[in-house]
Amino acid sequence: MQTKKKSPVQAVLNYMKSNPIVVLLVLAAAIVGFTRENFFSWGNLGNLVSNTAIRFIIALGVSGCLITKGTDLSAGRQVGLAGCVAGILIQRGSYGSRLFPGLPEMNMWVVLLIVVAMGAFFGIVNGTIVTRLHVPPFIATLGTQTIVYGICLVLTDAQPIGGFQDVYIRRITGRIGNPKGFYIPYLFFVALFFGLLFWFIYNKTRHGKYMYAIGGNENAAEVSGVNTAWTLTKIYMLAGIMYAVAGYLLAAKSGGASAGMGQGYELEAIAGCTIGGVSTTGGIGTVSGVLVGVLVFELLKIVLQFLGVNPYYNFIVQGLVIVIAVALDIRKYIAKK
Repeated sequence: MQTKKKSPVQAVLNYMKSNPIVVLLVLAAAIVGFTRENFFSWGNLGNLVSNTAIRFIIALGVSGCLITKGTDLSAGRQVGLAGCVAGILIQRGSYGSRLFPGLPEMNMWVVLLIVVAMGAFFGIVNGTIVTRLHVPPFIATLGTQTIVYGICLVLTDAQPIGGFQDVYIRRITGRIGNPKGFYIPYLFFVALFFGLLFWFIYNKTRHGKYMYAIGGNENAAEVSGVNTAWTLTKIYMLAGIMYAVAGYLLAAKSGGASAGMGQGYELEAIAGCTIGGVSTTGGIGTVSGVLVGVLVFELLKIVLQFLGVNPYYNFIVQGLVIVIAVALDIRKYIAKK
């Protein structure tokens, strides 16, 4: 018996029914856009794309952890450490306030490799603690978060880092098009590359199949022959690499780095994933959903800014969105059971 294909209208209605937060936030953005000047502008769009690109890369790393019923609370601090290490290594030789004056001026691509290797190391540490020591991911990554932050403070002596090489900032923050009109930031293409890469990994590789199997039922996956420990370790390692890349990009975008960089980004990433349909109950999540969730969450920030809301209240609103998104996800899980 053939199943009847859903019409595009029915598919849209089903999506709206399953993702009410996305619908409400998009409607709010539309209302603000038509009632506030310069909301619908190329400059605002470019800013949205740039911010979303970096958060999307972080959320891609977190998504694998969530799909396997885990989490990674060290994401934000790893981003900060990567940004600081990249900043230290890529400072101009002529900069008077270099943190380590004896260091030679380094090539930006060599620095990227160093930062990525560091991210992979911390990812393996997280994965090993979770799989070998059997520490719950929440506790394991909470401990790593504190350790990484401490390392960052010791390394930087809590001092801001600046004086980056011009080529580093120019190549990361560059754009295609007219700066006063339509343009596409280079960060868009970086995010596009990683989005396609993760789509391929999640949908076309054995690793992706194992990941969803572990999220659905870890014991059943192990019985069926999946090396769950190694798969989970790879997931956390890949997440660490994504945080390192994001920190490297964020330092250039910000024009500086500090130990406080990346604080709270793990919560934003988890919120973006959850809003985009990555289930905290495991086994469910798509790259396209993560992108939608992160984009909508960044859109919420811009909406609050244009409404003139006190920045301190932004955290309250964002926290409510996170709680509601997770509550709705749990509700859908209970309804399916």
